[in-house]
Amino acid sequence: MIIYPAMDLMGGRVVRLAQGRFDEATTYATEPAEALAQFAAAGASWAHVVDLDGAKAGAPVQHDLIADLARSAPLTLQVAGGFRTGEQIARMFDAGVGRVVIGSLAVKQPELVQAFLAEFGGDRITLSLDVRIVDDTPFVATVGWTEDSGRSLWDIAALYPEARHLLLTDIGRDGMLAGPNFDLLHEAGTRLPHLAIQASGGVSSLDDLKRLRTDGAIVGKALWEGRITLQEAVSLASA
Repeated sequence: MIIYPAMDLMGGRVVRLAQGRFDEATTYATEPAEALAQFAAAGASWAHVVDLDGAKAGAPVQHDLIADLARSAPLTLQVAGGFRTGEQIARMFDAGVGRVVIGSLAVKQPELVQAFLAEFGGDRITLSLDVRIVDDTPFVATVGWTEDSGRSLWDIAALYPEARHLLLTDIGRDGMLAGPNFDLLHEAGTRLPHLAIQASGGVSSLDDLKRLRTDGAIVGKALWEGRITLQEAVSLASA
């Protein structure tokens, strides 16, 4: 399992949100480049970097910063936030980014995202689907979790047979340190065997990581608040 330490950026600073609420942001003193260096020193080979301003605006805001980070980072970046065109995506790859994450666009403009997959390949695009569980069905939310698509995870995933990576977030768990939604992740792994699934939302302890059977895990708040160390997480995942 790959551990993806998460770094969310707002106004060029490292922050964490609680359940995606921009009015509940915690700002950390660590500089973004310094954080990535610390991730690499702890043994991480990837980092998950999110332009929260871009995600909110639906357009590039901190892509210059992310491109600069990718060029100098001692590990591979998976980046998200505000990507809407092939040119924006290509720029990230030119800077050395490993994968670009596409979220709301995968729900709202599937033909465009299918074109991205055809152009760049399934191994370079990560679909990110954020879900709310309603009557045991995972419904996909969009636009920073502010809108409900009315479509299930399974409906949206079926649109992308060429995809290879899925970042799956249970909104109710994100930033709450309540543990991942293991039932959802197990069902997704069973129903979507062609996708390498990254578990996102709720990881709070090494025990959570031990229970996961996904291809990857996004670790954010638990890492930044010192509940687990990245070195311990990476060591456990590679054992």
